[in-house]
Amino acid sequence: MKPLPPTLRHVSPAELVERIAAERRGTPFVLFLDAERHQRIVTLEAEALSLGRDDSCDVALPWDEEVSRVHAVLEPIGGAWTLSDDGLSRNGTFVNGARVRGRRRLSDGDAITVGTTLIVYVAPPAQARTTMTARRGTPPELSAAQRRVLGALCRPTLEGQFTAPATNREIADELVLSVETVKSHMHALFDLFDIGDMPQNRKRSELVRRAFERGAVPAE
Repeated sequence: MKPLPPTLRHVSPAELVERIAAERRGTPFVLFLDAERHQRIVTLEAEALSLGRDDSCDVALPWDEEVSRVHAVLEPIGGAWTLSDDGLSRNGTFVNGARVRGRRRLSDGDAITVGTTLIVYVAPPAQARTTMTARRGTPPELSAAQRRVLGALCRPTLEGQFTAPATNREIADELVLSVETVKSHMHALFDLFDIGDMPQNRKRSELVRRAFERGAVPAE
């Protein structure tokens, strides 16, 4: 998963659990904060969704006066979700800082900006659907060093709503370890949490998800 833009406040345990549950369903969704800075999750199903300030929009942002009444459209095409703004908006739609001209295919972690609102597109891995429920809530036995590394890996998720797991360098600096030592612990943690073959950035996000799901790291 791409690093996600940080928020200005801590994530609550309840919101963290809600996001983990959304990822476990394996269905793409968008994530944003409302006017009261509360988390909102909108699951993307099979049909196109409108996005705008009007209350009738599927993704409604009525508090943002810089958003047009109907601002953009989220639509599944060819197995992927796309975002289009064919002149619908007055102030434009941006993905990762670049203005959308016509239609743009979305990738996991893309940051969508409409008006003053940040929306993150999340496409959970297929593995999220197949986590073994028999192991839910039962963490593997970890050494003290492994617990420290896992805690450092997960800390950004607790401290920021839209953050990626800590990098090996960040963990090493926090725990005063070498990067090679951190890598060794990470490989062991992947095995302990039964994380198989997938891109490296996915493995780290999946490890964080399973750590919270199985109670290896307190969500507080």
